[in-house]
This record gives sequence, structure tokens and C-alpha cells, in this order.
Amino acid sequence: MNTMNCEEALQLLPVYGDGELELPRALELERHVESCAACAAALRSQRALSRAVRSAPYHRAPDALRARLRAQLPLPAETPTAAAPSLTRARQRPRRDWSRWAMPIAASLALAVGLNFMLATQRSQDSLREELIAGHVRSLQVAHLSDVISTDQHTVKPWFNGKLDYAPPVRDLAQQDFPLLGGRLDYIAHRQVAALIYGSRKHTINLYIWPAKDGELAPNSQGSEGYNLVHWRHDGMEYWAVSDLNVQELRHFAELQIAAGADKTANVPNS
Repeated sequence: MNTMNCEEALQLLPVYGDGELELPRALELERHVESCAACAAALRSQRALSRAVRSAPYHRAPDALRARLRAQLPLPAETPTAAAPSLTRARQRPRRDWSRWAMPIAASLALAVGLNFMLATQRSQDSLREELIAGHVRSLQVAHLSDVISTDQHTVKPWFNGKLDYAPPVRDLAQQDFPLLGGRLDYIAHRQVAALIYGSRKHTINLYIWPAKDGELAPNSQGSEGYNLVHWRHDGMEYWAVSDLNVQELRHFAELQIAAGADKTANVPNS
């Protein structure tokens, strides 16, 4: 009998994807995935992410930079003797030269490290965008747009209680022509996150929310695979809005979310 629920399954997916889940739990997870379309979709997303990480290119330092750094390394130091003071002074010259090259070498190393960090960050952001778009498309295709269907923020916000380790802000923007349609749990960046669903005429907006690790960030727009994304951080939360809505309207939606967050009456207390 399959007793595993969705919350347990989503927590085990990363371990299962790495092949490190013990056999009894792996079999139980597989039985659950066979009968749960949402968790099966999350597993496909997890596998796609793992493939993307494994196939990410390794960026080797340019040969010219490697050669320049090797040429600037000091000669091996030798132990001076009292019998040859002139030879001792000659052997000490490379040590004095080392101090002259210390700053250029340090700057080159810092540049190389910074370049690799920038490339790794870019790959991580690309992977996250792909996950968000996949989640948006999946929600429209598998009839799993909402776990809770309601236009009432007082109904949607309490639904998340006990399902997440944080309380996502839920705002009503119906008067600004972005009505709340519901909410659901999704699996993004190796964790469960809140997804709020809004409408705009015939378009659907998925707003993904999870706790932020960094400070405030003004809305910035990006496009990929025919979809628009707007990303911002506000009041301790990370926000990603995804839709086929045009980018100007999606940015306006983000600005309305921030403005509503400044109005504390727009947030419902977490009961």
C-alpha cells in the first residue's frame, strides 16, 4: 500500500535523483510518482536540472593567463652561506623581485576567480529561469494550476499554513485588473515554494515566492523561450513573476505587488 504523501515525495526527490535513496524508500517513492501527476512532473524537472548541471561546461583559465602567472613565479630560494656573500646577494634578488610582482599576480588571480564565479552564477541563473518557465508551462498543461482555487486572499493565504516553513504574502490586485485566482505548492531550486496565480485578461501569471538570502532588489525583466519573467526582492522575500503577458504589464504587476506590500492592511495575518 502506498502511504507516501506529496510533501514527503518532494523532499526525497533530490536524494532519489542522485541515486542515494535507500531501496525501500525509492520503491515507495516510485509507486507514489506513478499515481501523482504533480510529483511526476517535479521528478522530470529534477532530472532535467541534474542533466543541465552535469553538462555545464568547465571554463579553463586562458593559456596566456596561465603562462603569464607561471613566468612571474619567484625562483626557488636557496640557503645562503657566509663563504659567498656576493652569491648570496645575487640569490636574494629574486626575492626582492617577488614583492614587485605580488600585486599584479594577486590581481590576475582575483580576476580569474571572479570570472569563474561570474560564469557559475550566470549558469545558476539560467538554470533557475528554465525551472521557473517549466513550472509555469507544467501548471497550464497538467490541469494543476491551483491547489486552492479562490479569488479571496483570506482563503488562499491560510491554505499555506503548515505546508511551508514561511508565510508567503498574498495580495488582492483585482481592482488593478490582476485578480487573484488561487495558489499551489511547486518545487523550484531544490525546495518547495509558494506559487500564487493571477489573471490578466486571457493571460495567466505564476508568482513564485520564497525567502530571500540577499537584500532588496528592484524589479528587473528577462525573457526566455517566448515567456517574460520579472524578478525582485522585497521585505525578505524573493519574487519571480512568469507569464506570456507583455513585459511592460508584467513589470507593472510587480510594482503593484511592491506597493501593496507597503500597505500592511493588504496582508492577512498568518493564523
